[in-house]
Amino acid sequence: MVLSFCSCRDNKTNQTNGSETSKCTITAEMAYEGVNNYCHKAYDWSMAEENPSIMGVEMGEETDSTCQVIFRSYTGALVDFYVDKTNGTTRIVERVPNLGVEEEVGSFELSDYTE
Repeated sequence: MVLSFCSCRDNKTNQTNGSETSKCTITAEMAYEGVNNYCHKAYDWSMAEENPSIMGVEMGEETDSTCQVIFRSYTGALVDFYVDKTNGTTRIVERVPNLGVEEEVGSFELSDYTE
């Protein structure tokens, strides 16, 4: 599926008060596509070649301002990606539910991983 994607970094407009606001809105489909592409580049999927059900990317919760996309690893770890709908900035939070561990580990620009 090909999705059109506007580059939110370059798509700004000035409001009357002089502050800049992005006029681009990231959809859930765009968030999924970008995070899925990121995960396939950033993580080793070789363990899932024989059994694809042990790893995957799925949509999480969506709010007015954020789309959550979840990567599930064969190790039991989860990585939550929180995509800002107005600018495409994506926060990365790693979780190990069985150990009660959660840590924010970085971010990336969604537009770097979409066509």
